[in-house]
Amino acid sequence: MDELLEQFLIEGRELVAEASNDLSVLAGDLRAAGAIDSAFRAIHTLKGSFAVFALAPAERLLHAAEDVLDRARQQADLLDIAAVGALVSCLDQTDRWIDEMEIGGVLSPDAEQAAARIIALLARSGGSKKPEPVAAVQRQADWLVLLTDREAAAIAQAAGPLVAFRYTPDSDCFFRGEDPLAVVEHVPALAALAILPVDGKWPAIDALEPFACISVIEGLSTAPEAEVRAAFRFQLSEVEIAAIQPPPTPPDIGETARGKSILRVEAKRIDALADGLGDLIVAINNLQPLVNELEPVDRALSARLRAAQASIERASGTLGRSLARVRLVPLEPMVRRLPRVAREIAQNLGKDVVFTFSGETIEVDKQVADGLFEPLMHLVRNAIDHGIEQQGARRAAGKSGQAVVALAFQRDGDVITATVSDDGAGIDPARVRTAAVDRGMLSQDAADALDDATALRLIFRAGFSTASSVTEISGRGVGMDAVQVAITRLRGSIEIDSEPGIGTRFRIRLPVTALTTRLLIIEVAGERYGIPLEQVAETFRIDTTALIPVGLGLACVLRNRTIPVLDLATLLNGRPTQGPYAKLVVTQVDGTPVAMRVDGFGERLDTVVRPPRGILASAPGVIGSAVLGDGGVLIVLDLPELAG
Repeated sequence: MDELLEQFLIEGRELVAEASNDLSVLAGDLRAAGAIDSAFRAIHTLKGSFAVFALAPAERLLHAAEDVLDRARQQADLLDIAAVGALVSCLDQTDRWIDEMEIGGVLSPDAEQAAARIIALLARSGGSKKPEPVAAVQRQADWLVLLTDREAAAIAQAAGPLVAFRYTPDSDCFFRGEDPLAVVEHVPALAALAILPVDGKWPAIDALEPFACISVIEGLSTAPEAEVRAAFRFQLSEVEIAAIQPPPTPPDIGETARGKSILRVEAKRIDALADGLGDLIVAINNLQPLVNELEPVDRALSARLRAAQASIERASGTLGRSLARVRLVPLEPMVRRLPRVAREIAQNLGKDVVFTFSGETIEVDKQVADGLFEPLMHLVRNAIDHGIEQQGARRAAGKSGQAVVALAFQRDGDVITATVSDDGAGIDPARVRTAAVDRGMLSQDAADALDDATALRLIFRAGFSTASSVTEISGRGVGMDAVQVAITRLRGSIEIDSEPGIGTRFRIRLPVTALTTRLLIIEVAGERYGIPLEQVAETFRIDTTALIPVGLGLACVLRNRTIPVLDLATLLNGRPTQGPYAKLVVTQVDGTPVAMRVDGFGERLDTVVRPPRGILASAPGVIGSAVLGDGGVLIVLDLPELAG
């Protein structure tokens, strides 16, 4: 990707997020001067970013939004909730355009129409002194863009606001004794002036009409707008006037040096460092067998080598923690894209929905932040589409006509929890069972045997849907399945808590860091495997006589609860080992505890798990692989997938 475009994408999304924050403040307090100023600066900078790529529709739209905020800076009571809504629509469209630039490097063909529609919204809002026709707004934006580009130096040198004017004298003005230059001469505090042809190009000499005015006069003044208008008091129908705010003055070098220094680094370079750290960990693990081999031969040298190994491990641990911190990013940029999704879906469905979020300042590994957007988007879409009732149904149930969908993040040690909740109709387990039977996923007897908690988890099955028809939003049975796949890919888990008529809550638990994984090494059928510790609820050993035959399988009693027991060797197509004791690993499968029988437990290991490649990529129940200190390759298993 072009370096300039990549910088535009990063800064553009940051500015959209910044302006969105300010508009959220203004929605609660229309006269918050600090938020108005901050939103103005962000949108002004956004306009400049789009101007670099000559994206005229975006420039016009952002300039119109800038005008609304500039007028609000001068007279706060001009801003009303309709103006804030129009500004939000402007940012939503800008965000879509940024996505389009990332995907294809150009705006969509309907960019002009989209810009005109929102410019009209801005013109009709209370942020404008009076409604103007869309064509007039676009025309003003066109000449203003050209003027600001042409007079960029004068605008940059201005100490305060400027007033721009475009004076188009009537072609017969000379016959009435009017002198356009004399009129402009009375404009106070002129900072720039240009005489231009009406149609953009001067006619040939032989085509000139000496008694017709064929000029347009544009200029800038540092005088107040009222004084500029007074100079054209007899030509008000022939002049267009607009306010221009000079770009904010950059901080001096000393201030920048004293502030936080930010260095932007390509993600692939950080990933390369992570791969190097993984190789370093493998090399360090190679030392332990050497220490063990040397100890019977030379105990003193072995002790010195062990001390050196411990020192290297401490240094690599410090390096790993530092690298993990470098990879941490706030969740906010990812979260800020969701309100637009929520608004668009609610508008399409004719529902009144408020989307709120909290905890977005929490930092997680970039891989986790990037991978979390898709499942959260599906959860929000499903909450609004399936969970939230129409206003009539809500009022009949004694609820407010305005529904609430909330996203909250919490961090507990090395785990982050993302909770998506709504106050909608909830999920009816009976309806889920019926839908599963109708789609041929379960027999009626199997569906009836499920408890409510297990029945709810059927919504994560591929192809499952309770929608009666396919729409642009739902009905194809891929949304919640995609959620489960994405969460599993991030080594996380998801739980459902729903009450019909009250609402639904999805709780996602994910590791904060994805740099290294803590594994428990197990032995199964003569082979060693690794399993992520976050998949291990507990390990224990029982007498084989305590295993209870249930149907075609086995179960055991753990703290007064009967849980199924699966033989991991059988699941891996190996031969189970018999013995007087059963060693069990308890994991969670769809929220239900399941015990997996293994032959033995080994050490715990912090290492880098590499994604499965080649034949491993198609093997079920495999998360990836890790290299051991002796050079061996450890297959890392996904216990819930194997048990499912």
